[in-house]
Amino acid sequence: MHLVILGNGITGATAALRARELDPDCRITLVSGESPFPFSRPALMYIHMGHMRFRETKLFEDRVWAEQRIDLVQDWATELDFKGRRVSLAKGEALEYDRLLLALGSKPNKFGWPGQDLGRVGGLYTLMDLERVYRATPVTKRVVVVGGGLIGIELAEMFHTHHVPVTLLVREDSYWSNVLPPEESAMVNRVIRDEGFDLRLGAELAEIHDDGTGNCGAVTTKDGERIECQFVGLTAGVSPNLDLVRESALETGRGILVDDGLETSIPGVFAAGDCAEIRRAEGERNLLQQVWYTGKAQGAVAAAGMVQAKGTYDPGIWFNSAKFLDLEYQTYGFFMPSMEGLESVYWEDPKGLRAVRIVHAGGAVKGFNFMGVRARHRVCERWLAEGASLEHVVSHLSEAAFDPEFSRGFAEAVFAHHSIGGTNR
Repeated sequence: MHLVILGNGITGATAALRARELDPDCRITLVSGESPFPFSRPALMYIHMGHMRFRETKLFEDRVWAEQRIDLVQDWATELDFKGRRVSLAKGEALEYDRLLLALGSKPNKFGWPGQDLGRVGGLYTLMDLERVYRATPVTKRVVVVGGGLIGIELAEMFHTHHVPVTLLVREDSYWSNVLPPEESAMVNRVIRDEGFDLRLGAELAEIHDDGTGNCGAVTTKDGERIECQFVGLTAGVSPNLDLVRESALETGRGILVDDGLETSIPGVFAAGDCAEIRRAEGERNLLQQVWYTGKAQGAVAAAGMVQAKGTYDPGIWFNSAKFLDLEYQTYGFFMPSMEGLESVYWEDPKGLRAVRIVHAGGAVKGFNFMGVRARHRVCERWLAEGASLEHVVSHLSEAAFDPEFSRGFAEAVFAHHSIGGTNR
């Protein structure tokens, strides 16, 4: 049996290794046009900042793939023949498969801005994007970053590290306010501005202007302001990458539609990761929430379906972590900033650089946000799984302190804050 996996991100790489574990004899081919060896995409910024080398971002030593008898093919898939079970590649080769996994990832959103395809305009999603940033950095006197999310602040920090001034155009009234509650979002605003970034809230891109050489030379906002710049970062979110399957017989919505076992509408063809959209009862569909650990979990489920019996993807308790410059962020459980039907205890230290939010409903804790402090994953996850009471969590919060030496004070402060009837919302 031949398994072909298109895409060698964390989902595709995990699927390949898990398939080998489940079936010692099948043939496995892992295809990517970007890089022959799987690497950590979130680490791209650290290569540019000089903190890591590319080889240190690889998921495993190069020898692992040969030892596991997984064929690595560096090429782009150009056509899928589902009836003939064949994948055509750009260099002319065709791969016949018995089972196929589409781990095609996502691509940055573009909204038809004039000039969006000029040189020195791009995001931070691929190795090619990183190379574009490398080439642009020496000649860039100012960067404009469009979008208020995690990739936007990462791209901004990359240039900031090289002493290039950065202007951030954020359409919303506060940074990442579609994810963070108002208080946490306001904290991120302060941190960004305190570090010297030019943060423009409620500002939208209208046009990117050619400098006369085919590269960007300035932008204009919808308010009519012109900002001279030599690089524009487009980081206004991502969408499932459907370019390869859009005209095929595969059923798609916003993403490639899959069942709970990540199998598509075509038997023997699976999809997972950023490109997949799970089909729910009565026509309801949901894009799968994607972070590193969910990509790994989906890869494992897809592998089991390809070589063994189909399983069911269970995302478990939502978790994510990130950094806004030096401000660390952790979240457990999944709740939108409006938190409709929920209440929360919110504590923020007087300097405005640390905060804890405990979300609850009906006396049971439903989620956490930690800003500027680290929490123990296992403790928070256990409390959520058990439906621990608010009073128990607040009185035992010190158990969640990741490093008591450096986290001393926040647990006691939250307890005192709650005891005197501190902020609830």
